[in-house]
Amino acid sequence: MKKVILILIDGMRPDAMMTCGSPYAEELLKQATYTLEGKTVYPSDTLPCHMSLFTSVSPIQHQTTSNTYCPPVNTVNGLIEELDHARKKAAMFYNWGELRDIARPGYFNFSLFMRDEDDANITDYAIDYISKKAPHFTFLYLGNVDMFGHHNGWMSEEYLASVKKALDCTKRVLDAFGDEYTYIITADHGGHDTDHGSMDPEDINIPILFIGESFEKNKQTEASIIDIAPTIADLMEVEKPHRWDGKSIIG
Repeated sequence: MKKVILILIDGMRPDAMMTCGSPYAEELLKQATYTLEGKTVYPSDTLPCHMSLFTSVSPIQHQTTSNTYCPPVNTVNGLIEELDHARKKAAMFYNWGELRDIARPGYFNFSLFMRDEDDANITDYAIDYISKKAPHFTFLYLGNVDMFGHHNGWMSEEYLASVKKALDCTKRVLDAFGDEYTYIITADHGGHDTDHGSMDPEDINIPILFIGESFEKNKQTEASIIDIAPTIADLMEVEKPHRWDGKSIIG
């Protein structure tokens, strides 16, 4: 059973990751099985994308099609619920409040929400908690990149600087825990001009990186956002509900 840290950088386009000026971007690819042409769901908005990531189904099935949560008629057990059933401890650190709905209440063992907090600060809290409590699964959400995309425009100087800063945060996590964890680094969506949500490649294409002993280094793969939960389930040896649509990239 592997312990997993999932780092999601909201709104990070693959081309922004590679052109933001961070030398760590190339280093990450050398360590990872990865794609820079991963696909998210439509509508490519933050909450629908996260719901699809954690439930491994499309927005049509989980029924959240905007940034306002919509309780599904037919509940699909998501990753966090399955981890709880398997008695795996899960923690979450985030700075955008609507993400409280990615799991049913009470299923995270620990969660810390800091409204509009700087990505570096939320990363500090995550590293401190992981160091002390060693949860089986940690979700670290970094929301500043999306904010700069909306305020200044995707691929603007300010936006790219925020991507570089988020990658700096990512490096701190990997440096802190090394081989103790398997890492998945991704985004929920991209963006264009000062918005996102469309089917345009700039909005739909996302990077997805898998780093750890279960994955070959510097290897390209194919994956979508709904494949992340099944892959984590395989890594952590927990059940994958038959209603999940995604496929694990392991095996």
